[in-house]
Amino acid sequence: MELKICHLYPDVLNLYGDRGNVLCMRRRLEWRSIGVTVEEVPIGQKLDLAGCDMLFIGGGQDFEQEVLLEDLKGEKTANLKAAIEDGMTVLAICGGYQMLGEYYETWDGTKCEFTGALALYTVGSKERMIGNLMFQCREIGSNVVGFENHSGKTYLGPGVRPLGTVLDGFGNNGSDGREGARYRNVYASYAHGCLLPKNPLLCDQILRTALEWKYGAVELAPLDDSFETAAHDYMETRLRH
Repeated sequence: MELKICHLYPDVLNLYGDRGNVLCMRRRLEWRSIGVTVEEVPIGQKLDLAGCDMLFIGGGQDFEQEVLLEDLKGEKTANLKAAIEDGMTVLAICGGYQMLGEYYETWDGTKCEFTGALALYTVGSKERMIGNLMFQCREIGSNVVGFENHSGKTYLGPGVRPLGTVLDGFGNNGSDGREGARYRNVYASYAHGCLLPKNPLLCDQILRTALEWKYGAVELAPLDDSFETAAHDYMETRLRH
């Protein structure tokens, strides 16, 4: 077995080391003797997802997202939406998460049209939502820990469910108790940190989703996650007190 991961805008969307999520997925596949290649797609390069098995989009600051809008629209957006509807696995973090939505409206009323791949939208605020984040993710039967820093408040629309329920922190908007988004095989979250190294159960769930889309039912060999679990449990204990 093997997976080909497409990393969109790695040169721009790499806030708080989000690239580490790709490194984590690569290592957990290699440790199981599953082949993996990563194709980086920077600004100006065609987004050809025909030979890819999953897509990763990291986070960036507001001005970086604005820089990408011109490059993303048109053929890239069409290819992205088609891949999502076809069932490709996508992991999107913070700014990448927002870009999957319909639009971002700044606090002073300026509206930026995004891809519209998911039925959600984001509204900016003057105050940032920043700090450690923990949310319950029933899909993996575990709490997820991370770090958030965003001024945009995201609201989910029809057909999109949250990735989890906020236990500590702000999540999508600081008011409805929801964090992240799930649609088809899309996983989206505001959690940096980076997210996957401290949450091996979530990482394996995402990898399993991608592998099963390509091969059908698969069983992932267990790994020694004592180090990763210790990091996770330390943060969970800290946030519970």
